[in-house]
Amino acid sequence: MARHEASTAEVLVFTFKEGLLSPVAHDLKLRVTRFSLEVAEAGNAVSAEFDPHSLVVLTAMKDGAENPSALPGFARAEIEKNIVGDVLEAKRHPAIRFETTRVSETSVEGRLTLHGVTKAVTGTRRDEATRWVAEFRLDQRDFGIKPYSAFLGTLRIRPEVTVRVSVLK
Repeated sequence: MARHEASTAEVLVFTFKEGLLSPVAHDLKLRVTRFSLEVAEAGNAVSAEFDPHSLVVLTAMKDGAENPSALPGFARAEIEKNIVGDVLEAKRHPAIRFETTRVSETSVEGRLTLHGVTKAVTGTRRDEATRWVAEFRLDQRDFGIKPYSAFLGTLRIRPEVTVRVSVLK
């Protein structure tokens, strides 16, 4: 098995806003900066551990495109603090784990342990020229996570997030 971390793989999380005040909020692109992935040479088995303390805000997104000027620098630290401390409760749940149960040409199935809850998850898989890419749509509520909200719920993050993992072949 080949071992990967941030120099040979990338883990991105995409969040999406909703609610009455959503026009003043931002969809976000986040990166997990500390993790370890072990991938079988054929790409047909993966085990991984992710550090929830290592989530960082890369940029705001608008209509699926990066919008870096939309998010002031001071907001990034506050968002990261809220995600790590309040949403993921990383002190209580210091690791996120994933283990595949089945990998096909177009899908990845496995067991994800997040926020102390283990669930079966299914994602899509595609091969790019030099990378394997898997993408999962996760509902935070399935893992006992209450999606972030503010201003009496008029500004909130959708329960569904997208996680994209890409690994050098």
